[in-house]
Amino acid sequence: MAAINDIISFLLQTLLSMYLFAMVLRFLLQLVRADFYNPISQFLAKITNPVVLPLRRVIPGVAGIDLSSLLLAILLQMLLLAVLLFFRQNVVAGVGILFVGGLFGVAALVLQIYFFAIIAMIILSWVAPGNPHPAIRLIHQLTEPVMVPFRNLLPPIGGLDLSPILVFIAIQVIEIALAHMANAVGVGGLVLWLF
Repeated sequence: MAAINDIISFLLQTLLSMYLFAMVLRFLLQLVRADFYNPISQFLAKITNPVVLPLRRVIPGVAGIDLSSLLLAILLQMLLLAVLLFFRQNVVAGVGILFVGGLFGVAALVLQIYFFAIIAMIILSWVAPGNPHPAIRLIHQLTEPVMVPFRNLLPPIGGLDLSPILVFIAIQVIEIALAHMANAVGVGGLVLWLF
């Protein structure tokens, strides 16, 4: 029976994590005004529209921020936490603790997305500079709004852009702060995406 619980937990965690990633990515791409006609953007819209569009009728966006996608990401994170707690520790957590864990989890996932997207941009700038692939364009559109302020602080030196180092330091500082805040409110063990 324990093996079945582990299998169900693994499958649910995998499916919910993938859908949560798609939802957060949709939110971020809309936030940075990435190309909606990009095939990857279209795919994300297609798989998330069935849950986003009905909620959007009730919760409209504010100042270009898609609140329905953000709320759904938090709800998915809460569901993922509830599933993990139930199957791994046989615990049914309260809605309040799940909500706080969901907020911290989505924030930590956003940081991880940016961390890996910037690493991808660095590698792609070495191996495929100027490549017009839709994924590369989308990663560039996602990371550029974050990189510009850091590039203004530390302009390229001799053609070498060192601003990603500052971004990585900022991400690490925010992750440390998030981990301490999560521990302070009692949800430190529930935040899945912190390193």
